[in-house]
Amino acid sequence: MDESLQHESVSYPVKLRKSDRISNESFESLFHAYWAPIHRLLLRMVIDPAEAEDLALETFFRLHKHHPAPEAEFNTRGWLQRVASNLALHSIRSFKRRERHEINAGRHALDEAPENLPSEILAEKEDQRLARIVLSQMNPRNAELLVMRYSGLAYKDIATALNLSPTSIGPLLLRAEREFEKRYRALAEDNP
Repeated sequence: MDESLQHESVSYPVKLRKSDRISNESFESLFHAYWAPIHRLLLRMVIDPAEAEDLALETFFRLHKHHPAPEAEFNTRGWLQRVASNLALHSIRSFKRRERHEINAGRHALDEAPENLPSEILAEKEDQRLARIVLSQMNPRNAELLVMRYSGLAYKDIATALNLSPTSIGPLLLRAEREFEKRYRALAEDNP
């Protein structure tokens, strides 16, 4: 085993100094003293209770990281309010940017998807109905050829399925498409 890796896996006991314990106790007392007003401030700013709680926790986490020595003069309440306000404003801006982006993305998706319009849906269903009628009137082999090809099968697979030569599939499909188009136009003219 590599000697440098061996040293990384060894854990040494951490002894807290007396000043660290006081700091942790001091932090706990600050947390209990200021949690409610900071949470209320954030709740008024962001409105969402879960977001307010997350931001309050982040505010106190930052206090814990920045917490000065007990002897230093430090306006804890002002600092907490400022950090909480900045976090709330950042959250609001982020939400508005995300909302604006989602609205624009949704608008473009609707513009690019006209098939969701009732008239488009109706026209597509009517086309499908007419296509089914035409396929039922066609020679069965030609109808099978068209269905297989437009289902995504390759010429080779179609030839195997219908016991035909792969080289004959192209001309047979061309004839089947012409027959389909002729019958479809006649049916569409009869059913306006």
